[in-house]
Amino acid sequence: MYYDSFESPLGKIHLLADGSGLRQLTLCLHHPVESCKQWKHSPKHLAPYKKQILEFLNGERAQFDIPLAPDGTEFQHKVWQILRGIPYGETRSYADIAKEIGNPKAYRAVGMANNVNPIPLVIPCHRVIGSDGELTGYRYGLEIKQKLLTMEKNGD
Repeated sequence: MYYDSFESPLGKIHLLADGSGLRQLTLCLHHPVESCKQWKHSPKHLAPYKKQILEFLNGERAQFDIPLAPDGTEFQHKVWQILRGIPYGETRSYADIAKEIGNPKAYRAVGMANNVNPIPLVIPCHRVIGSDGELTGYRYGLEIKQKLLTMEKNGD
């Protein structure tokens, strides 16, 4: 199990991965980072993840092709899989995603799955907005969410 931290256009990013893939990405804005005492610091192992994340944040990459290994429930994994299918520069509502998983009344549960998404950016929960087109909750704040959406819309 490996970890690394690096500076990005959004501030410090912390990555956790194992042999299965990327397990966690944390934007270290105001949030404590999980203790890594049991993990090995390995910038070399995490270099491919870091490279793709920086390319995305610099407007040079629209899709990721890195292995992911997030922990979550079956429902959360269904939601996260749908999130990964939202095209770069587009958005969907919580209700859209609930309908896509076959449970139109589960939009609040979809919101909770977004909230606990352990790999934001790569699993693009920032692309989910309210049914009325308004920005709604984002663990790292609406300012960051707007910045990401604007970056994707403008292709920067």
